Amino acid sequence: MNSTVLSIKTVVAIGIGAAVFIILSRFGSIPTGIPNTNVETSYAFLALMSLLYGPVAGLLIGLIGHTIKDAVFYGAPWFSWIIASGVVGLLIGLAASRIKLRDGEFGIKAIISFNIIQVITNSIAWFLIAPTLDIFIYAEPANKVYMQGLVAGAANIVTVGVLGTLLAIAYAKTRPKKGSLTREL
Repeated sequence: MNSTVLSIKTVVAIGIGAAVFIILSRFGSIPTGIPNTNVETSYAFLALMSLLYGPVAGLLIGLIGHTIKDAVFYGAPWFSWIIASGVVGLLIGLAASRIKLRDGEFGIKAIISFNIIQVITNSIAWFLIAPTLDIFIYAEPANKVYMQGLVAGAANIVTVGVLGTLLAIAYAKTRPKKGSLTREL
């Protein structure tokens, strides 16, 4: 089978992942006081799905989920932040090969590795990409968009660090460890 073709399982994960991203963005979002900037639980879920299904799924869940969320809840997509969401899914998904979550392995070393990766990823996406694209695409004032990016990035780092880590730990506990008799059956 051609490795560039997505499996049915991955396509389904992208659809479900995007839907859950939208739902969490609507009902699991806490306003920060900075206009159009919220604490978003959806990024913890995006991180988990990216670890489980890889960079292409993470990219597409971020892009599709954020695009539909913006269109439904704000009336129009805001592409600078949509691209940043896709980058978060892509970069965390690239780390999936280093973190063996599907094998039930998410100990202290993996937790530290995951959190280093997510801090770097969220920093790139929200401190650099989103505000810079806001300036280039929408001619937004730099001081406004860099403040929004700073608040969004910090909130996403904390959300993914806490909720994303807890989700990954919970998922890993449901998986049989490599070499266990349960896994061999």
